[in-house]
Amino acid sequence: MTRRCVCPGSYDPVTLGHADVIERAARLWDEVVVAVLHNPAKAGMFSPEERRKLLEDAVGHLPNVRVEVFANRLLVDVCTEVGAEAIIKGLRGDTDFAYELPMALMNRHLTGIETVFLPGDPRFAHISSSLIKEVARLGGDISGLVGDGVRDALLARLQTES
Repeated sequence: MTRRCVCPGSYDPVTLGHADVIERAARLWDEVVVAVLHNPAKAGMFSPEERRKLLEDAVGHLPNVRVEVFANRLLVDVCTEVGAEAIIKGLRGDTDFAYELPMALMNRHLTGIETVFLPGDPRFAHISSSLIKEVARLGGDISGLVGDGVRDALLARLQTES
């Protein structure tokens, strides 16, 4: 029986912190489904398919990881669909825990699925997708916070917006 987990997120864009959590999850489970969750009511910088491609570039070297896009779905429904036994969430600190705990409890209430929290690598504790976009938009150097492909895609997108 394959032990499968889901690593959900918007990944707009994927950071090195995201990649770190996915890589560590891949050592713990037989298969990791990276679920790009998309809410069509929210405009992202990258389309869901662009996010999927950037994620595949970041974690595609891991043979037991697959990336899929889901829209307008409860996370627990995604987990049921793919046959996952756990949700993996990376935590950077107390604020993430306070935000994620109620969702983990609701997901367990709805379907019984457990959420496993992985502490983020301290080297990446200060980064988020939103902060990466803001720093890049204002001309700051995001090298070492995202992969080269993400950096190049983000800078190209910002040039087309201006």
